Amino acid sequence: MRLRYRYRLSPDAARRQALARAFGCARVVFNDGLRARQAAREAGLPYVSDGELSKRVITEAKKTPERAWLGEVSAVLLQQALADLNTAYRNFFTSAAGKRKGPKVAPPRFRSRKDNRQAIRFTRNARFSITTGGRLRLPKIGDVPVRWSRSLPSEPSSVTVIKDVAGRYFAGFAVETAGEPLPQVPAEVGIDLGLTHFAVTSDGSKVDNPRFLRRTERRLRKAQQALSRKVKGSDNRKKAIAKVARAHARVADARRDFAHKLSASIIRDNQAVYVENLSVRGLARTRLARSVHDAGWSQFTAMLEYKAARYGRPFAKIDRWFPSSRLCSACGALAASMPLHVRSWTCPCGAVHDRDVNAAINILAAGRADRRNACGGTVRPPLAVARPGEAGTHSKPPAFPAAWQGRISVLQGGEDVKPSSSRPPGRAPRCSAGPG
Repeated sequence: MRLRYRYRLSPDAARRQALARAFGCARVVFNDGLRARQAAREAGLPYVSDGELSKRVITEAKKTPERAWLGEVSAVLLQQALADLNTAYRNFFTSAAGKRKGPKVAPPRFRSRKDNRQAIRFTRNARFSITTGGRLRLPKIGDVPVRWSRSLPSEPSSVTVIKDVAGRYFAGFAVETAGEPLPQVPAEVGIDLGLTHFAVTSDGSKVDNPRFLRRTERRLRKAQQALSRKVKGSDNRKKAIAKVARAHARVADARRDFAHKLSASIIRDNQAVYVENLSVRGLARTRLARSVHDAGWSQFTAMLEYKAARYGRPFAKIDRWFPSSRLCSACGALAASMPLHVRSWTCPCGAVHDRDVNAAINILAAGRADRRNACGGTVRPPLAVARPGEAGTHSKPPAFPAAWQGRISVLQGGEDVKPSSSRPPGRAPRCSAGPG
C-alpha cells in the first residue's frame, strides 16, 4: 500500500531562497511545455510527444541565454514538472472521451508565480537522502532541518517539498507499506454523518460536531476586514494576506487532526465499518453550504477508507438513496416522509426511534447485507433434486425449499409445473420473488 508521510521543514534564509529558485524553474518548465502544446494545436500540428517536449523545453532551452538558469536546479524536478503536465493532459483526454469516472476534468492551466502554494518533487534519480543528523539533503539546495514526528516505515521512493499559502514548508515522503492487520473484534458499526452531531453510530454513541470554522469565525472576520483596508500591492497587504492564511491553516489543521483521531478510533474498535455515500457537492449548493464544508465529511470518509484497507477492516459505502432515516429498524416499515426538523418518531409497530441512531442501525444492516452478497453469500437457494410428488401435475401446490418459506407470498398466474423441454424434469418452477 502506498502512503505519504508528511513532516514540517524549517529551512533557513539561504535554503528558502534556493527553494524559491527551484519552485520558479519548475513553474517555468510547466508553462513552457503547456505553451508549446497549445501553439502546436493552434497551428494544426500534431500533438507534441512527451519525449519531444522534454527535449524542447529542458535540454535545448538550457542552451539558450533566456533559459540558461534552468541548469542551476536539479534536472529531476524539471522532468517531474513535465510529468505533472503529461498527467494533466491524460486526465483531460480520458475525461473528454468519457473513460474517466467523476466530474469532468478541465485542460491544464498556466501556473502563476503569484500563487502562494508551490511544490516540487524529487525521485530517487535525484539522489536525495536523509543525513545521520536527521536532515533532508536535496540536490542543489542543501540540508534542510526536518521535524520528525514519527519514523518512516520504509525507504521513500520520492519526496515532495511543499510551500503552503501560510508560508510553511513540508516534505511529503511517498513510501510503500505492507498491510498491518489488526486483531479481530466482534463489533461492527454503521455511521450516520450529520451537522447536529458529526457522527452517530449504530450502538447509540454520538460525536459532537466541533465546528472549527464557526468557532474561529470572529477572528477570521477581523483578519479579513483588516486585509480589505490595505492598499493593493503594499507590504502591509502581504502581511495581512499571510495572517488570514495562517488563521485558515489553523482551522484546517484542527479539522484534519480531529478526523485522523476519530477515524483511527473507529477502525481500531470495529471489525467492519459502513457509512452513507453522501453527495457533498450537492449539499454544498444549499443554504447549509458553510456548515457542510466545515464538517469535512469527505475527508473523514476518505481516512476511514484508507485506514480500513491498511489494517484489514472491511469498509463499504451505502447508496445515498437508501432511506435510512425513514425506515423502521424494528419492523422494516417505511415512513412516507421525514422532514429534517423531526428528530424522533414513533413507528406504527410501537417502536420509538431517534432519527440519527435509527439511520445508523439501518446503514449497518444494509452494509452487512451488501457484504454478504459481495463475498459470495447465498442469494438464491441451491438446486436440489425434486421429491417424487413435485414433478407432475397435481392439485397439491409445489413445495419450495425451506429457505424460500416466508419470502414468497403469491405465485402469479397459476403456472403449471409440468416438466417441459425448457425446464429439466424434477426441478421446481423458478419464481421471480425468490430471496435476495
